Amino acid sequence: MDWTRAVDGYCERMGPGLWAEPVNAVTNLAFILAALLVWRRTGGLPKARALAIVLVLIGIGSGLFHTFAQAWAALADVLPILGYIVIYIYASHRDFWGQGRWIATLLTALSVPAMMALAQVLPFREALGGSAGYVPVPLLIFLHAAFLAGRAPATARGLALGAGLLCLSIAARTLDEPLCGAVPPGTHFLWHVLNAWMLGWMILVYVRHVEEAPGRLAGARARR
Repeated sequence: MDWTRAVDGYCERMGPGLWAEPVNAVTNLAFILAALLVWRRTGGLPKARALAIVLVLIGIGSGLFHTFAQAWAALADVLPILGYIVIYIYASHRDFWGQGRWIATLLTALSVPAMMALAQVLPFREALGGSAGYVPVPLLIFLHAAFLAGRAPATARGLALGAGLLCLSIAARTLDEPLCGAVPPGTHFLWHVLNAWMLGWMILVYVRHVEEAPGRLAGARARR
């Protein structure tokens, strides 16, 4: 594979060069800002802090992709996103559902390929284009929210809000090319801004769940 192969998949990019996507590049600062804002609220929880650190890496990786726009940078863009998803799924099974390490690890390991498989059979996959791979993520979040509604309604509402934000974010990513003629910078930058908001919010939902439930904080820390 040619890791220096140029990648041109966004409306704003009209040619080569580090600043061919200025709006897409600069809006990646939203991820770093979101991480800094939520860091103070992580309360020393290791998984919450890990998510905040990965959120910074998402901003850096996406920034590299929208400046260098090469295959290696595309990998730097995708891997931190995958890392965030994996950590959050694991944290959910551990602290939302109180499952042990082995069960949480197994369910996390099964969730990722299951979402990848679902993305391949979506009935509207062609219309979604490159955004299809992200659609199973809000579906999984909504599923967790539905099952948590009875035992942890505040957490369920927080998850549902996060999933709704992600749906808006995916819509902005999907519409980047179709609206390119009407919106010259495209709409991909909204994917960055909404995602930064959503990912930061999801960290806060996790922290609040662990800290606010009676006895849960001590139990969660004891399991680490």
